[in-house]
Amino acid sequence: MLSTYPSTLLSKELLDLHYNSTSDRFDETWEAPLSTLLGLGRAAGADFIEFFLERTNYINCQAEEDAITSISPRLSTGAGVRVFRGQADCYVSTNDLSFNGLKAALEKGLSILGLQLPSPNAYIPEINLEILRDYAIKKNKETWLSQCSSMREMGEVLLDANAQLKLKANHVQSRRAVYFRDWQEVLIAASDGTFARDIRLSQSVGYSLLCADGANRAAINQRVGDTSKPDFLRTWNYEATAQEVAESAGKMLYADYIESGNYPIVMANQFGGVIFHEACGHLLETTQIERKTTPFADKKGEKIAHESLTAWDEGLSSEAFGTIDMDDEGMPAQRTLLIEKGILKNFISDRTGSMRTGHPRTGSGRRQNYTFAAASRMRNTYIAPGEYTTEDLFASIDKGIYCKKMGGGSVGATGQFNFAVDEAYLIENGKVTKPLKGATLIGDATEIMNKISMCSQDLGLAAGFCGSVSGSIYVTVGQPHIKVDGITIGGR
Repeated sequence: MLSTYPSTLLSKELLDLHYNSTSDRFDETWEAPLSTLLGLGRAAGADFIEFFLERTNYINCQAEEDAITSISPRLSTGAGVRVFRGQADCYVSTNDLSFNGLKAALEKGLSILGLQLPSPNAYIPEINLEILRDYAIKKNKETWLSQCSSMREMGEVLLDANAQLKLKANHVQSRRAVYFRDWQEVLIAASDGTFARDIRLSQSVGYSLLCADGANRAAINQRVGDTSKPDFLRTWNYEATAQEVAESAGKMLYADYIESGNYPIVMANQFGGVIFHEACGHLLETTQIERKTTPFADKKGEKIAHESLTAWDEGLSSEAFGTIDMDDEGMPAQRTLLIEKGILKNFISDRTGSMRTGHPRTGSGRRQNYTFAAASRMRNTYIAPGEYTTEDLFASIDKGIYCKKMGGGSVGATGQFNFAVDEAYLIENGKVTKPLKGATLIGDATEIMNKISMCSQDLGLAAGFCGSVSGSIYVTVGQPHIKVDGITIGGR
């Protein structure tokens, strides 16, 4: 007589199970233990369970003046399990990737939601996972780590780069070059059948220059970032970058301080997009809808920006810093139209955000590492090119400010922001004239979005770092040159 459950475990049999999963690589051998654990969670009454496994190999190298002052490597391995019951969820992480270690993390998550492991004689059906969707194999990423610059090469490049700043800049008080490489392997398995693996490689290098002459000071920072190019550091044109940074510092060193007021401005492309990222992008994440901290929560299909403005968030641009083949919930990368000619079209949504707000998932569930649950986060977020030339933008302004390089800033929960401008110039009669320093842009997201009246054709992207509820992640900000009809500028 055939058994009614020929391949189904009893709960009590889990104690005797032994799995031989590959310890130094996430591959198909992880399917059996994870499908069993997912089945265990479902048998306990959970509506949905997700495992996120991770290995990382990170190193940071820093050169100050003519010496390497810091080399900081970090290796880590761990996993997180997220358990859903109705609208509630909890997240538990562990660095024990054995079957029993993962089972203990699952059991903890279940207990937090008031669930218990099934009785010893309860059946535990395995979850039928998809055939492993392996982006690392598909896109030839297995050798990326071995192809990256060695520790010796990192030091040599940074010292040579810092020497260029010394040659090209005047009145140098301090100069620094910093590089990091972050290699990550992830495996995601979930009770909806998701089973996917990826390798990510994020690298960034940049300068920090401080010049001083008496009471005059100028600080300029510049950084570039990349995903998917193991030889990224070798191809960095640090001589050209040093020249650009030195020239900016030289102009700002003796610049006049700006007078406070309300001005029309032209904001440069590339990192100028940080204001859209901070002042608007975050407000389009479903985490903000859940918290009731976005003024755009019920504005889908309505006008929230000037008709000249179209904006995207996507994970597909080649080598951009926020590019991903899949998000941290195993969903393939998507291209999401956020705003079209001023009309709000979509929100940025992860699994939880979709469940709680009804907005569709956009492949935007991201996290810093296995100790964080995924949340709705931006990827490559930018204002699309417009129909004007850069010259058209400047020509439209009799007196205003050109914000060439943006610095740091802060944003309130509902979109109020202030951002420092590291490099600015006066616009007079349509022409860029004298340099200015000490400018701070002050505004509100709902207000500034309706004042971006002109966008040029020169879209540029820049690497950035974004901190939020799921930790610090790599993102791209960007825009073409844009004109803002009026904004408050703090100064002297």
